[in-house]
Amino acid sequence: MPIDIVTICIALIVVLNVLIWSTILLLPWKPWDTAQHLDAAPYLADSDLSDVTVLIPARNEEKTIGECLTSVMSQGKGINIILVNDQSWDRTADIAEEICGDSIKIIRGLELPRGWTGKVWAMDQGIKHVTTGHTLLLDADIRLEPGAIATALAAKEQHNLNMFSLMAWLSMESFWEKLMMPAFVYFFKLLYPFRLANFKKSRVAAAAGGFILVDTDALRKIKAFECIKNELIDDCALAKKLKSAGFTTWLGLTHSVKSMRKYEGLGEIWDMVARTAYTQLKHSFFLLLCVTFLMLVMFWGHIAGLCYGGVIIWLLSWTGMTLMLVTYSATLSYYRLSLFWSLAMPITATLYLMMTWSSAIRHWRGHGGAWKDREYS
Repeated sequence: MPIDIVTICIALIVVLNVLIWSTILLLPWKPWDTAQHLDAAPYLADSDLSDVTVLIPARNEEKTIGECLTSVMSQGKGINIILVNDQSWDRTADIAEEICGDSIKIIRGLELPRGWTGKVWAMDQGIKHVTTGHTLLLDADIRLEPGAIATALAAKEQHNLNMFSLMAWLSMESFWEKLMMPAFVYFFKLLYPFRLANFKKSRVAAAAGGFILVDTDALRKIKAFECIKNELIDDCALAKKLKSAGFTTWLGLTHSVKSMRKYEGLGEIWDMVARTAYTQLKHSFFLLLCVTFLMLVMFWGHIAGLCYGGVIIWLLSWTGMTLMLVTYSATLSYYRLSLFWSLAMPITATLYLMMTWSSAIRHWRGHGGAWKDREYS
């Protein structure tokens, strides 16, 4: 009987698919689960926060800065706020002054030097004015639930941590947001398993730039932010520098730190991902090919087996698909979304893969990551 090459290839792909998903599910650090999380305790909203400075880099954020600062002002007593107005041409600074009055220090951002990314340069200008023991690096499009800062500070001190970061709850209201944004968090956790990132002896380091509470002395000891001045993925780069210097870090999910940035269409999400996706792969074409192969096997291997194969291949394919759905369902449940969205994962993963190739093509054409009307080579 002649060997059916197609059947053999499909069988190998399906077996590899099952092995990959079984490994992800059974890894001791459980990259798929949501156990690493912290929500605000509202009763802490009246805490003394005089030893915390909230440092906010802001460039043309008039749509969100008001709500952001209002939520910060309600976090507790004595909190310090520094806003670096990164050469905005809208009403960002005016709105900040109207809301906070004398309670905020507004720094007029200087021209971006060569070799720096905009957000990092803004934070570098702001950190020079911080005199408190703790610095909260906060994005201008973040809204905090009551008690969020005090809860994070208490957890940070209880576990003797130098950096405490929370991944903001992303907007998941539109069709495209529901399709893409939970998967964004899911893939981030696969790349940077939170349990490993939070383990002192692990080399994995990660943070979420929307909310990073860190010891001011630790920032100064690693010469932040000059040490990451050209990093597009500045949050993870900062965590890596801190961890490499012997400082302890922690990253988790939360319902209490919410992003106000909306993604109404696929194009906005596409640009957000394509800005840094190829940077994440260290601009390596080999890694790009490896990721492409893995993504196709992981998310389409079981479908190929269901469409073409015998009983054994068919059963293995169902096993692989079930394992995929189980690992993704934890993220969907955390964000209170229907588990039916997990059925769209092959499409979602393919879109992310296309965005990664788009990022690579932009890089090959000489275009770096573009953000806030700035483009980095």
